[in-house]
Amino acid sequence: MRKKLIYLHGFASSSASGTVSTLRALMPDFDVVALDIPVDPAEALPFLKDFCQREQPDVVLGTSMGGMYAQQMRGYKRVCVNPAFQMSTKSQILHVGTFEYFKPRQDGSTHFEITPAIFRHFAEMERHQFDGITEADRQQVWGLFADNDQLVNEEPLFRQHYRQLRHFHGEHRMNETVIREVIIPLVREIFLAAKK
Repeated sequence: MRKKLIYLHGFASSSASGTVSTLRALMPDFDVVALDIPVDPAEALPFLKDFCQREQPDVVLGTSMGGMYAQQMRGYKRVCVNPAFQMSTKSQILHVGTFEYFKPRQDGSTHFEITPAIFRHFAEMERHQFDGITEADRQQVWGLFADNDQLVNEEPLFRQHYRQLRHFHGEHRMNETVIREVIIPLVREIFLAAKK
């Protein structure tokens, strides 16, 4: 059977991101599944949990906001790359207003709005995202942190809850070199360890 990886994109991104196409090109033995994450976390979190339950991935990989969501996909092996666990406290990322997607969504939309209600939903979710973590959860989560991430630094918060973390040379957004030399080797390592 083919292996399956679900990729969860970052804020203002989409399933059409360059990361998705790079992962698919460099991992031909994996089915790389990506989807457009709903803007409102009150909708996104149950949507993603249901999606994972239906797809049953071998690994969930999330970057930035997607890393924050990936952490919450309990019961699956998860890789959180430069996770943005506290978006509502970082006004350079999240604030009320209209934003443009980096690439159009599957439905053709190019812009989205963060309303006061959506902002509150982020803050509420962030307060509870680590609730109920078990020892089994700790063994299924890996954190990857760039040494030159100028946007987010959530390593101290990650260390409060998880033990498996690695550092890599890079910035907040991944490039092909990081995907090839850091992300893919870890995903393959996780998959091989699971087979033993």
